[in-house]
Amino acid sequence: MSEASFFYNVRTGAVEEADRRDKAQDLMGPYPTREAAQHALESARARTEAWDAEDAEDA
Repeated sequence: MSEASFFYNVRTGAVEEADRRDKAQDLMGPYPTREAAQHALESARARTEAWDAEDAEDA
């Protein structure tokens, strides 16, 4: 049996399981846990800020 994957739906703000997910265009993921999916926007924001800082250092 495979592990469950979770997705964050940016349109609804809900966490969805892989087998019950909405349109892919509305989803972020997969994430290994429901909690990780709940923090999808925070994780994406942190990665973007880190990439922006790296770009600023390279400039």
